[in-house]
Amino acid sequence: MRGMSDDLFDLAGKVAIVTGSSRGIGRAIATRYAQRGARVVISSRDAASCETVAQELRGAGGDAVAIAAHVGKRVQLEALVAQTVAHFGGIDILVANAAVNPYYGPLAGITDDAWDRIMNSNVRSTLWLANLAFPRMAERGGGAALFLSSIAGLSGTNVIGAYAVSKTALIGLARSLAVEWGPHGIRVNCIAPGIVKTDFARALWDNPEIAEPTIRRTALRRLADPDDIAGAAIYLAARAGAFVTGQTIVIDGGVTIDTGM
Repeated sequence: MRGMSDDLFDLAGKVAIVTGSSRGIGRAIATRYAQRGARVVISSRDAASCETVAQELRGAGGDAVAIAAHVGKRVQLEALVAQTVAHFGGIDILVANAAVNPYYGPLAGITDDAWDRIMNSNVRSTLWLANLAFPRMAERGGGAALFLSSIAGLSGTNVIGAYAVSKTALIGLARSLAVEWGPHGIRVNCIAPGIVKTDFARALWDNPEIAEPTIRRTALRRLADPDDIAGAAIYLAARAGAFVTGQTIVIDGGVTIDTGM
């Protein structure tokens, strides 16, 4: 029964910022958080898309507000945090989901501009956001942060290497921030999904040459939907995950357990 004090997955009254939440994994997480009672900030670069999602959540009985922000621009992240605090009074949950991958191919061919864009948008922005939000979370006695990594960050790849490096970096960032902010009651974890059927990953799952071999190597014989990720995001944000920090939960349907034997 949601709302009962003994419900380990209750998020009632918690304030959650979810970046990249106008679509895909971020939208699924934001939607499920709202259903569990959280007050949710929908954020991405597109203000109109953010407002559309926020309106849908409010129409379904949730409490949501749209605050557009480009994660690669610190001033906009400062505004995101400040406006969240002004509107909801604080921050309890941070989901850093927004990411870019403008380059597909071997690292030998990547330009400095593409490398910098990936690292700045996927890694530096997450550190910025953590450093802006965590003091606000500490003021409320603690909270939970979740970074969206990837199974690409756990292995090698010859086509999305820079993206993979950025996702490996997030795992390390989560561990260090978990140590630094643990005494303040803040938990920091990662989720590492496999291929999820989102617009962002369409080049992978909509390509039979990539999708079909992946499905054959997946124990569950399918690719993920965004909602497959949202359950773990609830767990890590709620009291159910109260003693989990600095960890990475892999959600890949069994891809990484296939040895090929």
